[in-house]
Order: sequence, then structure tokens, then C-alpha cells
Amino acid sequence: MPIGFIGLGTMGARMAGNLQRAGIALVVHDLRKEAAASHLAAGAVWAGSPRAVAEQCDAIFTSLPEPPDVEKVGLAPDGLLAGIKRGAAWFDLSTNSPGVVKMLHAAFAEKGAHMLDAPVSGGPQGAASRKLAIWVGGEKSAFDAHKAALDAMGDQPRYIGPIGSATIAKLVHNMSSYAVVCALAETFAMGVKAGVEPLALWDAVRQGAAGRRFTFDALINQWLPGTYDPPDFALKLAHKDVGLATALGREMGLPMRICEMVYAEMSEAMARGWAGRDSRSVMLLEQERAGISVKVDPERLKEALAMPFPATQGKKG
Repeated sequence: MPIGFIGLGTMGARMAGNLQRAGIALVVHDLRKEAAASHLAAGAVWAGSPRAVAEQCDAIFTSLPEPPDVEKVGLAPDGLLAGIKRGAAWFDLSTNSPGVVKMLHAAFAEKGAHMLDAPVSGGPQGAASRKLAIWVGGEKSAFDAHKAALDAMGDQPRYIGPIGSATIAKLVHNMSSYAVVCALAETFAMGVKAGVEPLALWDAVRQGAAGRRFTFDALINQWLPGTYDPPDFALKLAHKDVGLATALGREMGLPMRICEMVYAEMSEAMARGWAGRDSRSVMLLEQERAGISVKVDPERLKEALAMPFPATQGKKG
């Protein structure tokens, strides 16, 4: 049984190509038939609509720009739902809205089919080289049944949890990335304005503790296990450092909105009497606001840390 693939743009074309290189037969569709030229030349079969794809396949992958595009491909009169088979699985590789994927999941469940959110991370280069994270939310049985296809497209397919879980993980990933970018814009502007040559500044900073660590590894020792005592680095010392940095920005007349917010958060944590706790205890404030408490079982954390880490994702920052 061939696999269906809809959306042969920058990302989709590369992922579909990897499926073909793995020896998987494809039925393809795109708004522009010419986008499928290389896939058709490699043996893929053209379908005139998403419905026609679903009628021929037990598994369908879509890579589309926006949530409305995903909804249209799924629910239009000639969409996937109209042709989906009982027991078939639709994996949407797009970055989507949790609300949209849950709605689509419910609609497809009524026909006895699976809809899974499966956003990817790695960019066009990762899609071409198969160095790609694929996060999947939905029925675990459907993930397991089609894992070979997921492995053909990415070196890191992971089942995350119920429908919507993978989409939320992707949004956390991207939002974290851009929040860090905006913070770096402030701190490095401060350094250059204060007189340090940009390359020398970058080269110096990347040798520090934060520069040598993967971004999300900052959550391993305190946030995930919920352990902030004894401190690795005390909040009172971190508060002092951030205060010195924001003071330097003010001296130069440089707005540092994000950094000033960080200082305010740390000041609130200090006012709680947490000066002697680890500096990451400031993260407890947002947990309180969210009404959550994070404390991962040590054995589960140990197992997660033992999992292989893709070399291409080992970039600093």
C-alpha cells in the first residue's frame, strides 16, 4: 500500500524524497502539479485531490503552510475526510494550532480514522539530510504502525503524548528560541555599545558556562526535578550580576526591556526570601502563576538523559 504525501513545498518535497529513497511508494498531491515533477519522475503517482490520496492510502502525510490550509485539506468536500479509510492514519507535519488539530482529530475519529499532529524541527537542510526531529501526538498505536515511514523522514521521531501534545512541544521550542534571540539582541547590543568588538565578545561569551551548554539543558538540574537547594549558584549572586548589567545599560541610555523584566522577576524572588536558593528558583514564580508544580521522577529523568542525542542538534545556544 503506498503512502500519501500532500504539500510539496520547501520542506515537504525533501521529506517526500526521503520516503522515496527508502523505497516507499508515494501518491502525491500539491496545488501545483509541477511541484511534484521530481517525485513523479521517481515513480510517484499523482492524485487530483486530497480525497483521491486518502482513497488510495492507509497513511497520509501533509506539510502545509498555515492552520487554515490544514483544515481545508482535511475537511473540504474533496478533502481527506471524504476519502479516508477506517483505520487509516493522517500525520500533519505542519506547525499548527492545538485547537485545530484536536478538532480534526475528533472529526476523523468519527470515521474510525486517526489524525496525528507531527510537527518537525530541523529546517530545509534537516529535511533534506533526514537530520530531523518529528514530534508526534495522538494514538500511540498509529505512531507505532507507521514508525518506519517516520524513520525514513527523520532521525528523531518521538511519540510525545495525546493529540495536541506534539504541537504544544513545537510551539514551546520555537517560542523559546525566539525569546532567547530577543534576549541576546539586548545583551550583545549592550556589550558592543560598551566598547567590545562584536566577534571578540561572541568568542568570549561562548566559552562561558552558558555558552558551553545546550539551551534546554539549563532545565536538567533544578527545574525538571524541582530541586533548588542546595544552590549551584545562589540567587543573591545572580541578582547582583543582572543588576550590574541592567545598570550598565541605563548608563549608556540603552533600553533593555527583557533584561529589566528579568531583574524584576529576580527581585520578586529575592523578596520571597529565596536569596540563598539556586538562582533558577526564579522560575518557580511562573509555575505559581500557571498553577502547576514540576517535579519529574528521578528515574524517568535519568532514562531521558540516557537517550541518544542527535549531533546536528548539538549547537550552542
